[in-house]
Amino acid sequence: MKRNSRLSLALHTLGHMAGDPDEIRTSADIAEHAGTNPVVVRRVLGKLREADILTSEKGHAGGWRLARQPDEITLADVYLALDESLIATTADEEKPNCSIEQALHSKVTSVMEEIERSLIERLRATTIADVR
Repeated sequence: MKRNSRLSLALHTLGHMAGDPDEIRTSADIAEHAGTNPVVVRRVLGKLREADILTSEKGHAGGWRLARQPDEITLADVYLALDESLIATTADEEKPNCSIEQALHSKVTSVMEEIERSLIERLRATTIADVR
């Protein structure tokens, strides 16, 4: 997993939060620890808030905390909340004129979709508490 990916940042942050689920962490603290910018942290963690994985509080004493217990958050929850995918979107691509290219594209897409489903199934079997 790339060290600068959204998924890596999210899982790393959630892993630390699992150690003390009630502690509030600021975007600045998370960013400093992760070696990134607080704006990047807020964008990534905002997606997790939308998926009810995190909550956030504004203000001087505000920050981020887990919305659920670490054993109730699967790696699939995080992966899906961030709209991660192994398959590049092809909605804007033109259909190939070559029948071989069409067949190849169809087969590869089918295999990649199967791999994606399998990955999500496997991620569902592991919680944030499991990797703590």
